[in-house]
Amino acid sequence: MLSEKQKLDTLMLLGIELNRIHDLDILLERVLTRARQFVNADAGSIYIRQGDRLIFAQSQNDTLQSKLPVGEKLIYQTFSVAVDPTSIAGYAAATGKLLNIPDVYTLSPDKRYQFSRRFDQASGYVTRSMLTIPLITSKKEILGILQIINAQDHEKRIRPFSQTDEKVMLHFAGMAAVALERAQMTRAMILRMIRMAEMRDPRETGPHVNRVADFSLEIYEHWARRRHIPEKEIDKTRDVLRMAAMLHDVGKVATSDLILKKPTQLSSEEYEVMKQHTIQGARLFSNVQSDYDEAAAIIALNHHEKWDGSGYPGHVDPATGQPLPGHEGKAGEALPGKKGEEIPIFGRIVAIADVYDALSSRRCYKDPWDEANSIETISQGAGTHFDPELVEIFLNRFAFIRAIQDRYTEKEVGEEDPDWR
Repeated sequence: MLSEKQKLDTLMLLGIELNRIHDLDILLERVLTRARQFVNADAGSIYIRQGDRLIFAQSQNDTLQSKLPVGEKLIYQTFSVAVDPTSIAGYAAATGKLLNIPDVYTLSPDKRYQFSRRFDQASGYVTRSMLTIPLITSKKEILGILQIINAQDHEKRIRPFSQTDEKVMLHFAGMAAVALERAQMTRAMILRMIRMAEMRDPRETGPHVNRVADFSLEIYEHWARRRHIPEKEIDKTRDVLRMAAMLHDVGKVATSDLILKKPTQLSSEEYEVMKQHTIQGARLFSNVQSDYDEAAAIIALNHHEKWDGSGYPGHVDPATGQPLPGHEGKAGEALPGKKGEEIPIFGRIVAIADVYDALSSRRCYKDPWDEANSIETISQGAGTHFDPELVEIFLNRFAFIRAIQDRYTEKEVGEEDPDWR
């Protein structure tokens, strides 16, 4: 448990740490983790405001986490609540006021807001103390709600949140809101690029690219831990990978509508043109100014390569589209693809994530495949289309893959839940 001086000292460094994280989802996770550490809280959640609703965006719970096997993570469902005074989170968002409740089970029935016990009843968890803080932007708008649950003393006994906790968390929330506002702007810019691609190819939607990005993170984390990569490096890579994976097909903006929207099978000549979107995507990030640019270029170029070497575009220079020295291939034949571990790990990961989401999602030309057929196709592709180790990881983590699908539906908003917390 941090002392008051340690909390203040840590707050001074917090802004630097948070501003190093660019992806919104990764930042939400870090904000909630740090918030709980400051006040030694067992659990917490973050809601992000969208119009007149709060979207449940992040959740952590140490007590429930401790009951899971090592390496597993809690699965939570996304939902939304109204911005109105009937729920605790809704009240804080509607009024802009902090709420410090010593025991949610003893709330007076005269209060406009009430606590819903449904989560506790379903999970066996017992919520007691709760600190709910509005995240307010520089324009004095409510960006979302930070909710911290069950403060603990040195012996892990549940205690009320103190006035010192309130003061520290208000400062924390101010810095977190600045970082989250910046991350939202970054996410918005990425989604604008996705919408540009969507104008050309209706398959490239915001929910699709978010699912591909989160699938990729789930695979990467477990691949990296198998190799004992330090957690600090994993955290940094997760931030870069998630944003870069969202832009895997952005090169399609350079592909003709006659090809992208053709309702029948492409001719061999048209297919060769379509394949150029990998090179065009890599060119968009050729002026490398950050790790993010480098990762985005790698993914754009390599996510259609196949483990057995039958993919594309192969060993080419994205700047010229020409084969790299030693990889020219035979005259009149297509260039050989990269093979096995010649394919960068980011390309191998996103290949699985992209294909699975394409199979399991509705498209203008097809209904979604059922889960069993989609999984079977990925499984059968191990060793030919896909890296076998990554397929194993993907299949082992499928409960989380399913939860990601539920989180990023085509509506991108959780089910309404008017009286949740």
